[in-house]
Amino acid sequence: MLARRHELMDAALQLFIEQGITATSVDQIVKSAVVAKGTFYLYFESKEGLLAALQERFITSFCTHTQRALDRHRPDQWRARLKAWVGASIECYLDQMAVHDVVFHDFHPEDREQVNANPVVAQLAAFLTAGTQADAWTVRNPHVTAIMLFSAMHGAVDDAVANDRTPDRPRLTRTVAEFFEKVLGLS
Repeated sequence: MLARRHELMDAALQLFIEQGITATSVDQIVKSAVVAKGTFYLYFESKEGLLAALQERFITSFCTHTQRALDRHRPDQWRARLKAWVGASIECYLDQMAVHDVVFHDFHPEDREQVNANPVVAQLAAFLTAGTQADAWTVRNPHVTAIMLFSAMHGAVDDAVANDRTPDRPRLTRTVAEFFEKVLGLS
């Protein structure tokens, strides 16, 4: 059963990337997934519901990837864990940029609530809180700091891609990690 849901999501994602969300119809999605139209509606209320599922899948994948990077280091290795989070974030973002851009393409002011509930920001805020509690750094407002750091990383990657279709990942990671360290008073 879940396989059909994933097939629909994969088919939709490919079509969204190729021709855009607005230009893609449910009929095209089901044809590409080789399922009946009724099957689509068993899993999704609408194309927008499918898009929300794609966003959730992207965020879950992103958080899993960054958590694995954190877990490669001992809990007391704060600087190494910080660099690992930055590196994994940049890697994941660059590797899935087309997916990211298509599923998060249409931001509206009423979506601001989603930013505050962003699991990536929540993960980073929890990490910053844990580091503060362990006296690795001092962050007075982990949530706001996480938003600013995430936004800085996101902007740096976007700028790097805009200026060079294949940015130097190690250099970009070093630059962003150094910025994070400065913000946290580690350098």
